[in-house]
Amino acid sequence: TVKVEARSLPMELSEKGGVENNGFVQNEAFEDEETDTSSQEEMPKTCSVDVDPVAVEETVLKPYAGMPKEVLLQFSSQARYRVTREILFWLIIAGSVALVCATIAIIALSPKCLDWWQASPIYQIYPRSFKDSNMDGNGDLKGIQEKLDHITYLNIKTVWITSFFKSPLKDLGYGAEDFYDIDPIFGSMGDFENLIAAIHDKGLKVIMDLIPNHTSDKHRWFQLSRNRTGKYTDYYIWQDCTQAAGSVIPPNNWVSVFGNSSWQFDDVRKQCYFHQFGKEQPDLNFRNLAVQQEIQDIIKFWLGKGVDGFSFGSVKFLLEATHFRDEPPVNKSQNGESITAYSQLYHDYTTSQVGLHDIIRSFRHTMNQFSREPGRYRFMGTDDDEKEDIEATMMYYGTTFIQEADFPFNFNLINMKSLSGNSIFEAVDLWMKNMPAGKWPNWAVGSPNAARVSTRIGKEYVNVMNMLLLTLPGTPVTYYGEEIGMENIASENVSEEPVNSGPVGVTLPEKSPMQWDGEVNAGFTEGNSTWLPVNSDYQSVNVEIQSTWTNSTLSLYRALTSLRNNELPLNRGWMCHIWNDSDVFVYVRELDGLDRVFMMVLNFGQESTIDLKATVPNLPSEAVIRLSTHFSNAGKVVNTELIKTEMGEGLVLEYKTAKPVHTMEAFQGKCFVAEKACYSKALNLLYVNC
Repeated sequence: TVKVEARSLPMELSEKGGVENNGFVQNEAFEDEETDTSSQEEMPKTCSVDVDPVAVEETVLKPYAGMPKEVLLQFSSQARYRVTREILFWLIIAGSVALVCATIAIIALSPKCLDWWQASPIYQIYPRSFKDSNMDGNGDLKGIQEKLDHITYLNIKTVWITSFFKSPLKDLGYGAEDFYDIDPIFGSMGDFENLIAAIHDKGLKVIMDLIPNHTSDKHRWFQLSRNRTGKYTDYYIWQDCTQAAGSVIPPNNWVSVFGNSSWQFDDVRKQCYFHQFGKEQPDLNFRNLAVQQEIQDIIKFWLGKGVDGFSFGSVKFLLEATHFRDEPPVNKSQNGESITAYSQLYHDYTTSQVGLHDIIRSFRHTMNQFSREPGRYRFMGTDDDEKEDIEATMMYYGTTFIQEADFPFNFNLINMKSLSGNSIFEAVDLWMKNMPAGKWPNWAVGSPNAARVSTRIGKEYVNVMNMLLLTLPGTPVTYYGEEIGMENIASENVSEEPVNSGPVGVTLPEKSPMQWDGEVNAGFTEGNSTWLPVNSDYQSVNVEIQSTWTNSTLSLYRALTSLRNNELPLNRGWMCHIWNDSDVFVYVRELDGLDRVFMMVLNFGQESTIDLKATVPNLPSEAVIRLSTHFSNAGKVVNTELIKTEMGEGLVLEYKTAKPVHTMEAFQGKCFVAEKACYSKALNLLYVNC
């Protein structure tokens, strides 16, 4: 035993021999209380006792749950607690910094996500022919709303509705009488607002047509202009005409797209007005800033209604030369008075004038004002078919620093004069080689102004054309009915009433009512008649019956859109041209970092057998058929040295390789990529710095 002073221990004895446990009361406070002689009894005397050292150890203060702050502070400064605390603190700081750096690195290295207009095919609807909801024989906006499930069934998320402005019926809506109203044949503004809401509720986007070049001659602006009323006096292009022997002599030799003089005498104003298209469609004067502002206001109005984008049509006609000189004839020896056809003149003074692209950029600027909200980017396309001038078409993309259209619509696959593997290659190559770097391509095989695929090139090529459309890089555009292989109606069944449309005029056979089922009028209307006759093949070519056939055009279309949406190489990868001849066109789609490659072997001629292993070094000797226009072939293995295709047959082959085609020197100059991205298998993400 050892002898210690009781005051130095937490345990103290009173004179009565009892033990008082003061636990964790501080000594100072205890001493103050005990020495306060004015209010306390005399402090008990201390004594010396023998205490076991083990007992002393047991009474040393230790941490315990619920300890007060004063006690906690006694331990916090001890090294073992302080060091641990500091280590944890710096670990948290280091982890946070690492997380922030990793996030920044991922953002910096990640490629730009495809926007909605890039990620999905576009489905183009001619509203008068899609679905009739009120039994009057004309398709309408409510009818489109009723059939939105068909759009989602096709794995499509973007709808393009052609013109539905209030307009005289003879020009089918392309010469607007009122840009702020819906033509009654299609419904009301309330119907449009309901349609927009329904489209957005389904996660879809909607694009609409706007042709700013001209109006109807019934438009209020034109009526005011012909009467020289205020600012509207110069809203259109007026020139003095001379009259001789009861006929009007126009100011120059300019010819309308539809033929004959593009000048029409007005009895009210006693002058001629200019029209690039029909005489009922006078051209607006875009050199008048008030006219430009009117169009800007129209754009804002519809964007405010919730429209997600525009296709601006006929934009190359917006400006004309101010000197009004005669345009040069193609045949210089031809008598000027005999020139009546549009093709007989070079249109140097009536198309693509200086200042045109400034106007297009102003449209883009207005649309960008509505694109600031996340997820609400507003798409802009231009619908001008520069058949012979690919460079003029590419100018609508804008420049590296000044954006115009997201893309000008591409009609190369429609404008082909003949069908073959070579012509398909030339149409694709022409666009891809001329497209500015970093821009996004697009493709269409049908439109309201061209014969349907089945009619234009033959039923046997419908499936392979859809396979081409949905496996090329970029945005595919499908005209309603092409997903089931609809044909033109016979021209003798179409009214001969003259109608006008866009720059190439209206033809009606490709606008026949959509064929939904095998019932009367193909399910287009419950009424007794339709505005155009339904094609006689509707009982076998319709949505309802093809949805039940595994080998139908519709089933293949859905399989292709699903494959496109789910496979990265088809969604945004490289496209490399492998082979073309009079019969077949072959190309691959691949992505850096992925060893899976898709090869398309498409037959646009006669039966063919090709050896692709001899053409592509390191090509595996076998490939699996992922999709075929003959559904029974899917899943089969083909020998790449002996690939057979029948007329109109298409194959989507899949194989694995460590040597993608776009890295091979032999194919440099034959490969294209728009939104470059690389895949990291370890991190399962895309990055840009390959």
